Amino acid sequence: MAFSVIIPARYASTRLPGKPLLNIAGKPMIQHVYERARESEARAVIIATDDQRIADVAESFGADVSMTSAEHLSGTDRLQEVVRQKAFYADDIVVNVQGDEPLIPPRVINQVAHNLAAEPEASIATLCEPIDDLQTLTNPNSVKVVADRRGFALYFSRAPIPWPRDAFASGAEQMPTGNYQRHIGIYAYRVKLLNDFVQWPACELEQTECLEQLRAMWNGARIHVAPADVALPAGVDTEADLARVRQILSAAE
Repeated sequence: MAFSVIIPARYASTRLPGKPLLNIAGKPMIQHVYERARESEARAVIIATDDQRIADVAESFGADVSMTSAEHLSGTDRLQEVVRQKAFYADDIVVNVQGDEPLIPPRVINQVAHNLAAEPEASIATLCEPIDDLQTLTNPNSVKVVADRRGFALYFSRAPIPWPRDAFASGAEQMPTGNYQRHIGIYAYRVKLLNDFVQWPACELEQTECLEQLRAMWNGARIHVAPADVALPAGVDTEADLARVRQILSAAE
C-alpha cells in the first residue's frame, strides 16, 4: 500500500516566529520532522510552504519542496494545492504531518495511512488516545471524539463528550467513569476528499467549534478513528515545549 506524506510549514507563528527553522540539536525543526517522516513507509515526503526561507533550508537537506499560496486559511487547503500541483490521483492517500512535531513516531504515520486504506467507506483516517484526567477532559484546547462500534467518528468537540450527566450534575471534582478519547491531530486523506473539501464552504458546526473536520462530516464524509499504536509526544507550540524537545533530542545525540 503506497502513500505520501505532506508537511505544511509556515514561517508565521504568533508565539514562535520562524518556528520551522528553530534550531533543535543542531538541525532546524522542520528537518527533524522530515527525517521522522522519511523513516515511515511513505513513498514520498513533501514539504509544503509559502516562505522562501523555509524552502531554501528544506532544499539544503535534500527535501522535496512545493511552494504554495500564502492565502491559504488552513493546512488542508495547502495540502490540496500540493496534490493538484503533483497531479495525484483521486484515490491516492496522503498523510498530513504537522511541521512542529519533531518527535512524531513514524509508526503512527504508517498506522493512519494503513487504517484509511483498509476502510473503503472512509475518506479520512485519524487517531485518538484515552483521557484519564479531568483537566484534559474539560480543557477546550483538548479535542474530544466519539466513534461508533466500527470506529467511524460520530462527533468531535472541544466540550467533554460523551457528557457525564450525573457526575457533572453533582459537581464532579474527579475523573468520571467512562470511555473518553482525545483526538490526535494526524490525518490521512484520500485525494478526492481534499479536492472536494476546498470547494465546500465552512459549516456552522465548524465555525462554532473551530474544528474543520466537522466540515467534512457535515458534507457526508466518513472519518475513521482508532487508538494510536504508540503515544504521541506533544508538538512545539511554546517556548517551554521547545526547551523540552531540545533536551530530549540533544540527549539522543
